[in-house]
Amino acid sequence: MRSEGGLIERLRSHYQTLRPDRIGVAVSGGSDSLALLHVARVWGGPTVEAVTVDHGLRPEAADEAAHVGRLCAGLGVPHTVLRWGAWDGKGNLQEQARRARYGLIADWARARGLPSVALGHTMDDQAETVLMRLSREAGVEGLASMRLVFQRDGARFDRPFLFDRRADLRAYLRAQGIDWIEDPSNEDEGFERVRARRALAQLDPLGIGVDQLFRVALNLRDASDALAQTAARFAREKVRAAGGDLVFDRTALRAQPAEILRQLMAHALMFVGAAETPPRRDPLEAAIGHVVSGGTMTLHGCRVMVSDMTVRITREHAAVADLRGPTDAPWDRRWRLHGPHAPDLEVRALGEAVKDCPDWRATGLPRPTLLASPAVWWGDALVAAPVAGLANGWTADAPGAADFAAALISH
Repeated sequence: MRSEGGLIERLRSHYQTLRPDRIGVAVSGGSDSLALLHVARVWGGPTVEAVTVDHGLRPEAADEAAHVGRLCAGLGVPHTVLRWGAWDGKGNLQEQARRARYGLIADWARARGLPSVALGHTMDDQAETVLMRLSREAGVEGLASMRLVFQRDGARFDRPFLFDRRADLRAYLRAQGIDWIEDPSNEDEGFERVRARRALAQLDPLGIGVDQLFRVALNLRDASDALAQTAARFAREKVRAAGGDLVFDRTALRAQPAEILRQLMAHALMFVGAAETPPRRDPLEAAIGHVVSGGTMTLHGCRVMVSDMTVRITREHAAVADLRGPTDAPWDRRWRLHGPHAPDLEVRALGEAVKDCPDWRATGLPRPTLLASPAVWWGDALVAAPVAGLANGWTADAPGAADFAAALISH
């Protein structure tokens, strides 16, 4: 078992470069996050604040968040509960909840001025993830280890206990007399992670345990990072941005090794589609086939349009047709509009109102690009469509090719 001193040294070593005076800790009430919270508090380093997300999906969740609050009060740690109840019963619940959790925590961290939010992920989480991704026939990047530090939704997240075992953290909690919450979903084999956890127990006698899978993931992270550097160099030299799209030199793209081509396409679809996860392998391979043979297809909320000279990744209008929001907030997680903001204005996709933009052809952008571009609306009245040439005092910015190249390395 790793001692309290060993866990404290783990935290101190992890944060020796950042040297924060305050950190946030995401605490679910489970063993891993509670151990992280307790060690961060007794460390005597940065001031600690805790946050718990109640997804509103289980009736016990509110009581569990209150339990965490009581533990935090005993430690003298400020505690915030964030609530999400936006699931409409459609789509992938776990993916939507995960995205919402990161978004809520990132907003909280920025509002509190916290330079880092620590997460309680362990070697066990990594090994389980490797098994789950093996079942999806993941490639190098999909099997590569989680990052110790990453940026998401404008906040920094850290995994200081990624090299520690869950059993060690639980032993530490027992030694401190601290009880943790067992999520009943951890016994539900309807969840893929539960099945992976049980499969690990069966594989361990064969020498395919947590330690071995973790080291495999580390090796593949090194390989993935090397490939990402090559893909990023290509992006800097052969990719341009236009109207929120990414446009590739088709000849150069076709000449790339298969894995580089796969990474470029997967990340382009994630980048333009504002997605956190890549498309599944079979449809991605179909899109890569279009790069070779030509044609158009939709995938991952995007349209892949292949001409003789270029491969253009643009947003699919259907994916944003119902998306609306205030003009002074990001739209589709990537666009920012600048102009005379007002509370009775909103941003929606331009759609068929492109016909009301007399200069849209002069932009040189394809019609599908403009259909999915942001427009300012006052009720049903079109006020501005800056990407389509109808400015009326407004401009619109989206991340460009340099951001795409950077994302290839940092994802």
